[in-house]
Amino acid sequence: MKTIMKPRTGVLAIMILLAGVWRLALSGIPALADFTPIGAMAIFGGCYYSDKWKAYLVPLLTLWLTDMILNAFMYHHPAVFYSGFYWTYGSFALMVLVGSFIKKVNAGNFILASIVSALLHYIITDFGTWVGDGIYPHTQAGFIACYVAALPFLKSLLIGNLVFGGAMFGAFEWAQRKYTVLAV
Repeated sequence: MKTIMKPRTGVLAIMILLAGVWRLALSGIPALADFTPIGAMAIFGGCYYSDKWKAYLVPLLTLWLTDMILNAFMYHHPAVFYSGFYWTYGSFALMVLVGSFIKKVNAGNFILASIVSALLHYIITDFGTWVGDGIYPHTQAGFIACYVAALPFLKSLLIGNLVFGGAMFGAFEWAQRKYTVLAV
């Protein structure tokens, strides 16, 4: 009899979905709204899924589902996708790619991946904001103002990557040692 889902695949998916639930829970607390596990779940998926399509599908689907819930219930925005979503989802896919470069899980590689992912997200999404949202003038001053205004978001994403990623990576590394069925 063929197994439908391997235990490792299921545990990884559950951990990423739990990170999505945590994102929803934090979104209701204004002081913590930007402190989310979205970057961490992308890096985590990229690192641990051996099937790369799953590495992209599960975190991106989780991001999309939580976006849908937040749009419907918190922001009262009925659209399936928001303006400039492709900048966010593109940067998120790059975070998965960064996670896939982690061949040996250790603190140094994890911290480097967290920093690179946060910087990629910052550079890409804020460029998208400057280009497309009309909030900032298309001048050098507007460009600088956009990136300066986004520094608190960069800080929150980096801290979220480190805190949530540390918890996710640590928990899964521990679980792999305790339950060998989870190891590759």
